[in-house]
Amino acid sequence: MTLFEEVQEVINRVRPFLQRDGGDCELVDVQDGIVKVRLKGACGTCPSAITTLKMGIERTLVEELPGKITEVQQVS
Repeated sequence: MTLFEEVQEVINRVRPFLQRDGGDCELVDVQDGIVKVRLKGACGTCPSAITTLKMGIERTLVEELPGKITEVQQVS
């Protein structure tokens, strides 16, 4: 399984929490430990989007894939 696929699996487990609030996220790229995602729906315009990105998605990925992921960045 590639790192991209591993990250996608973790995001798929986080996705229901985002969807519950009317949002979603799309995995765009994984390169050198940096995950790039596109926040969609309510998450794309929410003032708490950075908190969701860092404390939700990034923290989960770092915990689930130790040593493989260093950061999550939002792309448009």
